[in-house]
Amino acid sequence: MKTSSLFLASLCASALLSFNVNAQIGRRFPSEKKIVKDPVTGTMLTFLTSTPNGDSKIYQTHPQWTSDSQWLIFRSGRAKNEAFAVNEQSGDIVQVTEGGYTGMLCVARKSMKLYYMHNVNPDAESTPLGTPGQAPAAPGSTPPPRRQPTAVQIMVVDLAAVFADSKAGKMKPATAYQHLCGTIPAEMNPGNDMALDADEQVVYGRVGKTEAAKHIAANAKIEPAFGPRNMGAGPSGLISMDVNTGAIKYITSVPFQIGHIQVNPWVHGEIIFCWETGGKSPQRTWTVMADGTGLRPLYPEASYEWVTHEAVITKDEVAIALMGHRPVTKTVYTPATTGTEFKDVSNPVNPGQETGWGNSGTREKPTGLGIVNLRTQEMTIIGQTPSGSGLWHVNGSADGRWAVGDDFSRTVYLIDRHTREMIPLSTGHKATAADHPHPTFSADGTRIEIQSAMLSEDNKSMNICIIPVPESWLKRTY
Repeated sequence: MKTSSLFLASLCASALLSFNVNAQIGRRFPSEKKIVKDPVTGTMLTFLTSTPNGDSKIYQTHPQWTSDSQWLIFRSGRAKNEAFAVNEQSGDIVQVTEGGYTGMLCVARKSMKLYYMHNVNPDAESTPLGTPGQAPAAPGSTPPPRRQPTAVQIMVVDLAAVFADSKAGKMKPATAYQHLCGTIPAEMNPGNDMALDADEQVVYGRVGKTEAAKHIAANAKIEPAFGPRNMGAGPSGLISMDVNTGAIKYITSVPFQIGHIQVNPWVHGEIIFCWETGGKSPQRTWTVMADGTGLRPLYPEASYEWVTHEAVITKDEVAIALMGHRPVTKTVYTPATTGTEFKDVSNPVNPGQETGWGNSGTREKPTGLGIVNLRTQEMTIIGQTPSGSGLWHVNGSADGRWAVGDDFSRTVYLIDRHTREMIPLSTGHKATAADHPHPTFSADGTRIEIQSAMLSEDNKSMNICIIPVPESWLKRTY
């Protein structure tokens, strides 16, 4: 009996040790860096991860690189609900959180810090939307059961200290690197969208219907769910939190469901967000200032336009995709009636083909990669694929020279904004991948990060990949 007890105690201790090691901040992994030539374009691709560990990049609305431009922060299955960093030069991989995170990772541009959200009760659900950047449930599927909302802690990680101590092999307890900024109470039903302000003193987040209803105008028309995914109903709201004091301020309520909160990283207090439906929205893009003023549609869209995947790219500009992914259906006019008949062109691979979205997203009207000026409110379309889905997830360089987009085939296209020349940079990232490439420019505009299944034997698992802007393009003068 004594021997059995000792054995069980040893087994439990081993399991605990294994758990602690697997969850430890600063844990290092060997380089997986590989240089691969794109089989179609010839572009030399740098895969910073290359094993099937379920890697994925941060959403393209947010920074990817640390402020020193040496590390990229990413998500991975290497440890459940933990964040990782990979060094672009050495390929070294380091775990940078411990204890779990939820939702959006916010990498600071000016300091070596990472801000993230942590559910106080990990068994509860902080939002019905899931992780930003992940595809919604398929149309007609049963949504996951709603659980009780949980309080959400806003945390910050000292990345410089993690990297230094990890390299030296002298890690301290996680509390030496991770610190609590403040807590959003459960009764506000905090969501998992978050963005770090340009001054890095405030983060912005989303709250649920009950809290939003307290602050919305009494005569506001609350929007119902829109489209076949049964999403988009309001109200919802925006809040800010001071990362030094934890003080929360209410910004505004809107009569619809908020998604994809981002900031203008060059302008303090300028917020961009969307009406989230899981597809086409009646009015997708919105902007507001942190004091609640200036609430307006960013790009006022027509009913036939399918606008999506907005991303702030320069101090004054936001890139948007005007989708041209749906087949044109003939409108039949008779002496007695007029109208449009929609065919069922459901696509099991890519979203947006369902008839429930109406007549938007066809090429009967102008579509492509649009650039909206926040100051003049003018919009210019700078490029479009000649066929296929059109550009889908879009981004641009901060110097205003380049724009980038992917399409349903996971091909990544580069556009010279001065000449409007467009070339495919990379292909073969597999339409069966667990997610889309979501291209995002580096701060200096010389390279683009994507997530790719090119190397995956299962055609689904993704890796972190860097695509260079062609040297000949970088040498261009205007």
